[in-house]
Amino acid sequence: MEPHLDATPVPPPASEPPPRPQSQPRTPADHTSRTSHTTSTADRGSFCLAVCSCGWKGPARRSRDLARKDAAGHEAADTA
Repeated sequence: MEPHLDATPVPPPASEPPPRPQSQPRTPADHTSRTSHTTSTADRGSFCLAVCSCGWKGPARRSRDLARKDAAGHEAADTA
């Protein structure tokens, strides 16, 4: 089999991946400044997980009921 010589050469990829953007650490004041949490469930294939408007995500569950309980526990922990 003959090599294809008309192809445009591509430079090799960098040996190191590009740097990831640094996120700002969250402080307790950031978390308490939000007055309410809006939780819901999201389906990911055969799994369901609880998600919150604050950015929190629960573990992936096969049971929607367990995902709802995770969300309720997150809301309860915030009000305590």
